[in-house]
Amino acid sequence: MDFSYEQTTKIIFGKGKISRIGAVAKEYGTVALLVTVPEFPAVSALYQKVKAYLKEAGLRVVHFDGVVPNPTTESVDAGTELARQEQVDVVIGLGGGSSMDTAKAIAMAAVNPGRAWDYLFFKTPQPEKTLPCIAVTTTSGTGSQVTQVAVMTETETCTKSAVFNNLIYPRAALVDPELMLTVPEHITASTGFDAFCHCFESYLNVKSSLYTDIIALEGIRMTAKYLRRAVRDPGDIEAREGMAWADTCGGLAIANAGVTLPHGVGMTISGHCPQIMHGESLALTYPSFLRFTRPAAVEKFAAVGRILEPGLFGASDEEASYECCEAIDRMLKEIGMWISFRRFGVSTQTIRRIADRSHDLPDYQANPVIAEIDEIYRQLMDGYERT
Repeated sequence: MDFSYEQTTKIIFGKGKISRIGAVAKEYGTVALLVTVPEFPAVSALYQKVKAYLKEAGLRVVHFDGVVPNPTTESVDAGTELARQEQVDVVIGLGGGSSMDTAKAIAMAAVNPGRAWDYLFFKTPQPEKTLPCIAVTTTSGTGSQVTQVAVMTETETCTKSAVFNNLIYPRAALVDPELMLTVPEHITASTGFDAFCHCFESYLNVKSSLYTDIIALEGIRMTAKYLRRAVRDPGDIEAREGMAWADTCGGLAIANAGVTLPHGVGMTISGHCPQIMHGESLALTYPSFLRFTRPAAVEKFAAVGRILEPGLFGASDEEASYECCEAIDRMLKEIGMWISFRRFGVSTQTIRRIADRSHDLPDYQANPVIAEIDEIYRQLMDGYERT
């Protein structure tokens, strides 16, 4: 019972809450940089609606639509330059984790010397200020709307890393489940599994606390109840609402406890293989990660197993922990995330390079048991031709 917990983001959660974007943004500035992926038919109406709300509230809107999946330093630098040129005073990330992470990085870099990549978590000096950022999530998975992390990739070196600083917590997060009704099935599955992993890994994390455990277990319960439903029927608003809450719980948990081995490895996968979505990178390694980690965290695996399979409440911790691994395997198969590296055209040589750099990020150190490089390579190869 010795912990600290910080969360400075105002969370505005519920159906129809997008209508408040103008009023919320007006609290922080008068010139807004809207940060999104390029416009396409499924988001066109939303973009126009958000711009209209902002203009009705009296803001001038500058639109940066250069966000790319697995955000790159080039994209962040371009957005930063636009923010400086237009002298924006509030940044709005509208979309999935890539848009929100890019927005947070731009908001920070726009008012500090140099570029966002200069302020990675391990570098000095750290930023001294940031523009206020508002996060509007349209997917349920990354939790970026409530975290102090902005992830990006330096393409030249295949290095995926992050800014990690409490200054970049979004000032406000709008979580409107109605914005998620048009998300396709596979993206729903990939982001939803990421939300589960955030909750599961923060629960296992050696830095977890009573506070983060409560939040993480709530997110796991929501995922167990609603992820399959959201994948089967993207228009199920109750399932979308439940997954939006699971996603937010995951973000709140990792902001204070952190993630573990799969996320560090997953970041390295995405750095070398940008065609692989973050949730997919987790699915590629999770079955092996579970069996490797379970003996070091039997009680916690058992607790999660009993959430995923209520029939295990009468079972021993050993049995329930084992069945937890089986239940997560089944979930991956049911949501179409039982996948292999071969599917993405990844060579065994690339897998070796990924393994060799899998200790670049410190997440593996927070796992209940440490995985050395050769063990990580084994886990990666286990996912090479998974059937």
